[in-house]
Amino acid sequence: MTDDAASGPGARRLALLAIPAIAIGIGSALSLHLLNGLAELLQGFLWTTLPGAFGADEATPWWIFTVLTVTGIAVGAIVWLVPGHAGPDSATTELSGPFPGLKALPSIALVVVLGLAGGVSLGPENPIIAINATLAIALLARFAKVPQQQIAALAIAGTIGALFGTPVAAALVFTGMVGAMKSGGSLWDRLFLPLAAAGAGAATMDLLGGQKIAFTLEPMGALQPIYLLTGFVVAAVSALLGIAAAWAFPYLHRVFHALPNPFIGITLGGVVLGLLGMLGGPLTLFKGLDQAGQLLSDPDEYTAGQLAAFAGIKVIALLIAASAGFRGGRIFPVVFIGTALGLLGYALLPDLPISLAVACGAMGITLVATRDGWISIFIGVALCGDMAVLAPLCIIILPIWLMVTRAPELVIKAPAADAALEPGSRRRRAPRW
Repeated sequence: MTDDAASGPGARRLALLAIPAIAIGIGSALSLHLLNGLAELLQGFLWTTLPGAFGADEATPWWIFTVLTVTGIAVGAIVWLVPGHAGPDSATTELSGPFPGLKALPSIALVVVLGLAGGVSLGPENPIIAINATLAIALLARFAKVPQQQIAALAIAGTIGALFGTPVAAALVFTGMVGAMKSGGSLWDRLFLPLAAAGAGAATMDLLGGQKIAFTLEPMGALQPIYLLTGFVVAAVSALLGIAAAWAFPYLHRVFHALPNPFIGITLGGVVLGLLGMLGGPLTLFKGLDQAGQLLSDPDEYTAGQLAAFAGIKVIALLIAASAGFRGGRIFPVVFIGTALGLLGYALLPDLPISLAVACGAMGITLVATRDGWISIFIGVALCGDMAVLAPLCIIILPIWLMVTRAPELVIKAPAADAALEPGSRRRRAPRW
């Protein structure tokens, strides 16, 4: 490339647009940090301070049931009655939207804070991306000559960078999306602005002390041929559990949405989540990232039966939470499920390294949830902190992808006519809310 080409209009435009991209990344991280901070304060009150007044603690079964039931009542009331109705049903949305109007943002913020603090088995990714994208479009679309779709893409990238603590995750996600973009230029040109937003978001969260999907396990060491077989078994079991969950998802969603209004459905969901929480204990509550860290901090503490129970209960809790109408994402809960399944494989399969087992467990079910091979491999490597697993993961993922590609997706495909209407609209017939 010549100097003239490098300094041409394309380069100048990228340099100018990098400024709002970085601003969007910083703003996305700040809003995530604010909501996480509020949720952590409420979580501390609900699960540490308040139970002591009743002679209970966070592991007391009746307290778990009570908190999740009350959380269901509160979220149900907001979705039913508060203007904006907490935005679109998260079960029907991808990370890329659709995004709500401004009037829905306060109710979305309320339900995501309540859900995170109350122990609901959903992550913050879908709601926080919706909030950040809507705010970015509202603030920049009128003042910057940037298409709304591109502004939304930058908000998505910034939020993903902040959520995962690294811009690499956003870059990997956008390699799967970039083929649909109509603009010309190289792949790097198309990723330049999303990477700027993601880098700003990740750096801001790091400065604020945010969480990361990054743990350290015993390294795999030299690759052995048998590792490919045993790793495939773990990844396949993980993917099959995800496929089974994806198959059951629309049926559960239909059952809950056949109820007269969201208050009843989400309250009932809270009751069921409370019962599941009593059965699985604190490790099966919340979005799952901290809980995955607890599993990995002392993997030999749990029996194979306990790990299987953790994974099974968390899958059911995820399906109930998403089907009942709680707002939240599915990636962080499946990371916990994949971690539990990986440790289960490590416990049952002789000589399978723990780092490869965890990476394969996370990769299998994440592939079902995201339909994205890059982010699935990235999460697997990040969880174990061992770059040596990258080569076998790139081989193991190939047959797993063939299993997953024709399987149902872990998202509800809403009819186009329904998706365009506001939640609670009287014109909608299916789903009923």
